[in-house]
Amino acid sequence: MFEFEDKIKDCDLLKKELDSHRPFSQDILKQLKEYYKISLTYTSNAIEGNSLTESETKVVIEDGVTIGGKPLRDHLEALGHALAYDYIYDLIKSRKNISEEDVLKMHHLFYEKIDEEKAGKYRNVQVFVSGTDYVFPKAVAVPALMSKFVGEIPAMVKKLHPVKFAAWLHMQFVNIHPFVDGNGRVARLLLNLALLQTGYVVTIIPPVVRANYIDIVKSCQKSGKLEAFYDFTSNMVWEALKEQLRLIKGK
Repeated sequence: MFEFEDKIKDCDLLKKELDSHRPFSQDILKQLKEYYKISLTYTSNAIEGNSLTESETKVVIEDGVTIGGKPLRDHLEALGHALAYDYIYDLIKSRKNISEEDVLKMHHLFYEKIDEEKAGKYRNVQVFVSGTDYVFPKAVAVPALMSKFVGEIPAMVKKLHPVKFAAWLHMQFVNIHPFVDGNGRVARLLLNLALLQTGYVVTIIPPVVRANYIDIVKSCQKSGKLEAFYDFTSNMVWEALKEQLRLIKGK
């Protein structure tokens, strides 16, 4: 398994540089939001096996056009993820704390077009993920675990560096695996919500590092330690900060 270095300090330096260009105009903010809607939707879905390319994802979301030869579900995942992505911006504007209702709404927006009956509702069956021997909690335990999870958020926000908090949020959520499907997508949306709330930037996990990402998640689940995922996340945030600086500077 490839090991990622801790880049928290590098992230802090790049964020400081990015902050020197703030505040951004409303036009720039709007452009950045739409730019990352496509890239995050494409990459997050691709990690889960969605066959749409980035350009096809853009056409589906922005033009409402179906792509010949591609599964209907792949289109619905793109549209649903775009709606859930817009919702995290509503949360940033309204308040800081992340509630259980926010998580349920996020999943509902993503999953409603795929399966309305299961959208925004906790699973009532046991789940298994291929390639891992991690045993997910029983369905009956999910509501209490989710309540405990969101209850810990205010304290963890204060305890952890923002990048580590975002990583913690992701890992705690995927360990509970509260929904029948869509857990990875919601976990990455939560990670980005936490980053945006603290002035960081939308951070994607590109398909090229999919194997590393999955291996690190499985390793952390097995060990119960999050350091490897903290390091991985800091590398992804570092890359994202560099990318946004490039866009802002026009270079």
